Amino acid sequence: MSLILCAHAANAAPQASQPTFMERLTSAEQPLQLTGIALSGPGEAVLSSAVNKARYVLIGEDHLSREIPRFTTALCQMMAPQGLQALAVEIGPEAARIVNDNLRRPDRIDRLSRYMAAHPDAIAFQNGRDESDMAAACARSAGPAFSVWGLDQEFFGAAGSLFEAMIAAKPGPIAKAAIERLMAQDRVDTAAALVSGSPNQLLIYCMTDAQVAQTRAAIVQDGGPRVRQLFDGLAETRAIFLASATGEGDPNGQRARLMKRTLAGYFAAKPTNTGRILFKFGDNHMGKGFSALGQRDLGNFVAERAEGEGTASLHMVVLGGRGVHAFYNGVGRQARQEPFVMSDDKDYAWAGDVLASRPKSASAEDWLVVDLRKLRDGPSGDMTAQWRELIRRYDILVMAPGLTPSMLVGTR
Repeated sequence: MSLILCAHAANAAPQASQPTFMERLTSAEQPLQLTGIALSGPGEAVLSSAVNKARYVLIGEDHLSREIPRFTTALCQMMAPQGLQALAVEIGPEAARIVNDNLRRPDRIDRLSRYMAAHPDAIAFQNGRDESDMAAACARSAGPAFSVWGLDQEFFGAAGSLFEAMIAAKPGPIAKAAIERLMAQDRVDTAAALVSGSPNQLLIYCMTDAQVAQTRAAIVQDGGPRVRQLFDGLAETRAIFLASATGEGDPNGQRARLMKRTLAGYFAAKPTNTGRILFKFGDNHMGKGFSALGQRDLGNFVAERAEGEGTASLHMVVLGGRGVHAFYNGVGRQARQEPFVMSDDKDYAWAGDVLASRPKSASAEDWLVVDLRKLRDGPSGDMTAQWRELIRRYDILVMAPGLTPSMLVGTR
């Protein structure tokens, strides 16, 4: 019997070696061409197959580039035939009202520029020329029922525009007088912030707890529901920015909870609508599970909602391999520009693997699409902790060969 077993062992075929992580990454990677706002190439087939199966498509991005808004516009066109209801973005609900009021106007950029000049730093991101063009193009593709949803807190320069909206809502004399006192202070604070460039001089940081309490008490007396809603939004915006500036409290958690509540409010306003939603936020917010900020953020909330509905969500991270970033540069000022190589950032060291495994068929101008779902099963002994986190949070990685900075409108 032992002789037979030995003979069997001698004749057994040798076990095939397991593919390395880099080999698996190469097999999951496809080139993608973006010409204008048109997608093509093998990567387009991967994207269209995944997008067409999802009600919710989420883009976790690198902010204020020219290229990622073009990619997003292409996704709008891909989603529109099946009913694109909204583009949800990283601005506040009141900022979204301004965006929607101008979304389909031929003089949209001129109007937005005048608004931003009058209300410096009242809107984030959608004051970028490319972001505004993207939202308008999505509206054209999706039709008249489409709108932009703002899920975030308002930006730190929004106090003046919110006070104007409160006055327009016709509060009673007690509330009106309290609002006008803060409006006068806001004009002084904004003028000082424009000179220095420091957002710390804006009213959102300078308003005291006593002023908040006194104004809220006046609004409760005769402000009316719309004024109360606007002031509550201003107060929560202030709380988030103050907590972030001082390092006290839980600003990331408060912000994540606010975005979830606001999204739930949009859905509650149209409970029978089953249209598709495209989300575009920073990459910390759009993944599943816990984010790098330690939060079960908006992306996780959407993933759970989709499962509860029996629909699907698709989570994409869209970044650039290198290029020039646009950064905040001060109140009312044009963005600062800074060259970058993504893999030089220790939090994105994994990006170097993507470029190292670039398909031979890809040109230097091609984008890359990595189907992260293919990396979840199989051997993972040589997979880094960063990659394990990435494939849990996101389904697809899209990497542009380079990013160039968008320009802000209405800057001084």
